[in-house]
Amino acid sequence: MDISQITNYLFVGAHPAAEDAEEIRELGIRLIISMVGLRRPPEALGQPPFQLLWFRTFDTILTPIPLKKLMIGVEAALPVIQDGGAVFVFCRYGRHRSVAMAVAILIGMGYSTEEAMQLLESRREAADPRAWHIKRQITRFEKRWQKMHHQTG
Repeated sequence: MDISQITNYLFVGAHPAAEDAEEIRELGIRLIISMVGLRRPPEALGQPPFQLLWFRTFDTILTPIPLKKLMIGVEAALPVIQDGGAVFVFCRYGRHRSVAMAVAILIGMGYSTEEAMQLLESRREAADPRAWHIKRQITRFEKRWQKMHHQTG
């Protein structure tokens, strides 16, 4: 299983297999967010104790990650984290889409974009939040999040 612990409440990885469900459960993960466009998440990840969100996203320069999906993911993750649970975000390789969502979750937790990107890069070798089309959406998300939550930064 290709999964990296970013914080005590946030994990990022590549698409897991069904047989990884028990190991994922043992990490205290309650919310799983799939950022994979076409490949269905393993059925076991949609069973209790997990809540599964599947955002069918792509990460090309022509098909950016929708800000609305980042917003929905963060709004689902924050109550789980505040209740002591952990969140696992994955995409095909755990490099772009999942990292963008993880950075957005960290922004929701009060990190700046730069702090969140640095943390992801330090904890997950494959993480590439600075790919221009990914960073663009992260920056747009941060501006929208701050506007919605009346933060300055």
